[in-house]
Amino acid sequence: MKVKLHHKDLAELFVENVYPDRFHCSTNEGIVERVYPAQLLGGLGSYREIYMENIHIGYGDISMPNFFEMYFESDMETVELHFALKGKTRAEERNTKQAFQFDYNQHNIIYINNFKGRSWVKPREGYKVFEINLIPSFFKRFIPDTESRFIPFLSAIDRQQNMAMGPYHYPITLPMHLVIQDILNCPRKGLYKRFFLEAKVTELLLLQLEQIASFQHPQPTKLKKVDLDRMHAVKDYLHDHFQESSTLFELAKRFGTNEYSLKKSFKEVFGTTVFNYWSTIKMDRAKQLLLEESITIGEVADQIGYKNPQHFSTAFKRRFGYPPSRIR
Repeated sequence: MKVKLHHKDLAELFVENVYPDRFHCSTNEGIVERVYPAQLLGGLGSYREIYMENIHIGYGDISMPNFFEMYFESDMETVELHFALKGKTRAEERNTKQAFQFDYNQHNIIYINNFKGRSWVKPREGYKVFEINLIPSFFKRFIPDTESRFIPFLSAIDRQQNMAMGPYHYPITLPMHLVIQDILNCPRKGLYKRFFLEAKVTELLLLQLEQIASFQHPQPTKLKKVDLDRMHAVKDYLHDHFQESSTLFELAKRFGTNEYSLKKSFKEVFGTTVFNYWSTIKMDRAKQLLLEESITIGEVADQIGYKNPQHFSTAFKRRFGYPPSRIR
């Protein structure tokens, strides 16, 4: 399996990767990791990839100073779990002109076979994209035969016809964001990392399938682009500073808005309140510390920003249904 990236004039080859059949790895741990600096494309940031048997994971955090058009050539047959975390992305197949375009905080599942086409990025507009490529036979193991919404997509795979699972894209939920963060920030190494990532990929696919099976298409957001950018900046800040304490007023002031707009816009984009999002990040991190580190409950509370261990225990039980002492 091979992937090539070219500049728009097809004269300059940036990246050419050859992958083993079914992403099979010959390493002892069964996992391969690589990082490509965006400077290869004249931008800033990087693209990370991890692959193991049946699974390829990619994460790009890239910004371009000018309008940028790039050509793809791939002979892979894959089912892609695509998550547009920030910015807009568009890919268009050369012969059929079939296009896949994503906006902020959208995801879908796409079948792609021998894709040859182009993609482009607007100037000075950074984007973050997270994608998982699965071998089709591996993907089919997880699809329930009784769910009618999935039948057309499975038929497209059998016909080897490029297709998105849904006619529109779906909002990335808080649980999906948390799983993606778990994958990107996995501290494990070697074989244990492979086991962890396989489990998380399955969990993320489950969340997508459950949402798609029961989804009712919402009204499109009426937020201006500057407000949409601001909400994504708030989300990133919450992930990066989960252990800190801030009031809603302080957050609003930091990001150049007011409390009312912050509350309303954040819930419109992410489907939950600012502090529920923040609390969920804290509690998931606390659970990870309790399971993996030899530290006390009080020390865990302190690391995630709680001065009172009892308040932490109450919040933990509200999130998981049992107190942190049960883990200990």
